[in-house]
Amino acid sequence: MNAPEYSPRLYTFCRRTLRLFLKLYNRIEAQNIENVPKSGGTLLVANHASFLDPPALGCEIVFRPVRYMARDSLFANRWFGALLRGIAAVPISREKGDISALKKALGVLKSGDCLGFFPEGTRTTNGQMKELKAGVGFLAAKAGVPIVPAYIDGSFAAFSRHHKWIRPRKIRVIYGPAIQPSEIARFLGDTDAYERIGAFISERIRQLAPKRPLLPERN
Repeated sequence: MNAPEYSPRLYTFCRRTLRLFLKLYNRIEAQNIENVPKSGGTLLVANHASFLDPPALGCEIVFRPVRYMARDSLFANRWFGALLRGIAAVPISREKGDISALKKALGVLKSGDCLGFFPEGTRTTNGQMKELKAGVGFLAAKAGVPIVPAYIDGSFAAFSRHHKWIRPRKIRVIYGPAIQPSEIARFLGDTDAYERIGAFISERIRQLAPKRPLLPERN
């Protein structure tokens, strides 16, 4: 971990606090967490349905820190910016576009850290997983690290973009087997390599979804 101003104690405190909240309020459950490598550059990719997804994805990973991207405007506030830096968040600029963000993400992975990444870009509006942005294909091709797909089930029912507050619905995070760099390498050289890699990763995430209909939205 080479993030500037990163505080292991602060990260651990925040992770434990969020984990306790999600345990008590949302009965969070992690399945197959042993699929997450204990060291080395790792790209952790998941569906995105809620603001709860980042803490849900990383709070049960107790053996290593998970870093996330955060827009640079959030760092403007002195205290909140210090908190974000302390938990090793990576600032990105929306004005500079996706290339700048992908370069920073690539740097995180090359340095041997674990990066939590939501390749849909924004939260789903209906609970259904959207198409992944092409950037995840670029990142997977260039990083050369294991990619762990994960599916977060229940976060949409707990706190979708339509809700004003978190509801006590169960959340389950299912971690799939890691996609190895050798599996990504077979796409390289194709003119549409990044798109095909993105589709491959998307399918691996979708395969982890529980085989049941989504719960209907309740007011």
